[in-house]
Amino acid sequence: MLGTLHISHYDYLLPEDRIALYPLPERDDSRLLFYNRGDIRDQYFKDLPFLIPSGSKIVFNNSRVVPARLLFVKASGALIEVLCLEPVEPNDYVLSFNATESVVWRVVIGNRKRWKEGSLFLYNPLNQQSITSISLSAECVGKDGDIFMVRFHWRGGMTFSEVLLLCGEVPIPPYLRRRSEFVDIERYQTIYACLNGSVAAPTAGLHFTKNIITSLQSNNISLSEITLHVGAGTFLPVKTDIVAQHQMHSELFVVSLSFLEELLSHKGAIVGVGTTSVRCLESLYYLGLMCRQGLEPNFLSQWDAYSFSPVLSRKESLECLIAYLRKKQLTDFYARTQIMIVPSFTFRWTDGLITNFHQPKSTLLLLIAAFIGEDWRRCYVHALRQGYRFLSYGDSSLLWPQEERLQSY
Repeated sequence: MLGTLHISHYDYLLPEDRIALYPLPERDDSRLLFYNRGDIRDQYFKDLPFLIPSGSKIVFNNSRVVPARLLFVKASGALIEVLCLEPVEPNDYVLSFNATESVVWRVVIGNRKRWKEGSLFLYNPLNQQSITSISLSAECVGKDGDIFMVRFHWRGGMTFSEVLLLCGEVPIPPYLRRRSEFVDIERYQTIYACLNGSVAAPTAGLHFTKNIITSLQSNNISLSEITLHVGAGTFLPVKTDIVAQHQMHSELFVVSLSFLEELLSHKGAIVGVGTTSVRCLESLYYLGLMCRQGLEPNFLSQWDAYSFSPVLSRKESLECLIAYLRKKQLTDFYARTQIMIVPSFTFRWTDGLITNFHQPKSTLLLLIAAFIGEDWRRCYVHALRQGYRFLSYGDSSLLWPQEERLQSY
């Protein structure tokens, strides 16, 4: 199946004027396409608490977007853009953000041809004293394909987290074709974001407000959080004709032992907020299989989900993961996932999905097609005809697939 999957089948015409360049004044004023096992209805996001069955569990990604875009300048005046992806030295997010002198990060470099060697200093056209005083510099110390390792060094005793807040820009998506603005500081962030690490927002959560969350809880819908730090790879289109030839990005995620125990005992539907939550949830099943096989469950590669034999029920797989954590005396489970969810994938944990409208030929759209089948095209045609706003700052959808997945496999 994977070898015959062509990305051209997951293309559609997205007019430029349908891409939302800015968020609406109120988060929950966005529209909501409600796909309910073949039926399509137009709603508003404010209706969400009444569209999800009582007794369901909603899973949020609480990763927080960091101002990870930095602009440096050469002596010649050439500007070099550096987008931080993930820490290398130290390789722990918390330790890196708390470092007070120097760190190394994996980065993407814009205008790389103009930076051959040597150190660069932060672009500071207004000569702000607070920026001048820390003397932030960047030095390229390694390369892995299109990804570079850059050492940042600064003075003054600030943490790297504080350095980014002072010097960095919000890394809004490249397809917005504008520099980040003041509105993005608040609105390109979910209201429940709490753990620094993402360079792209888990945008399905941008529509939630305190009132929505209160209404969900009042309707006997439980709320849980996982953390998956979203990388810039989420914006990369599939450029190969055969989907199986695409190199998927990997991302770090963290779930607590208590969350796994809640998941094990939960009887109702599981609703993922965004594709990142779904990638995390679905990875858990296969990492549990790895535990059963005596393997260390620290990395799930791109196609593992299609090669593993599903010898365990989802309950048994989760029990293996929980037993692993208890044996190691761990309260949190850290792993990386490269899972690529495409049509033919069997969903183990996700019964419903809240998500925005995604780019043509993207891995995100492939996941939607895997979730609701060929009806993805009906939904997108409907949304375009009815004036929905697309992509990160656009409108939302709630998707329930044709087949109920409340089963114990």
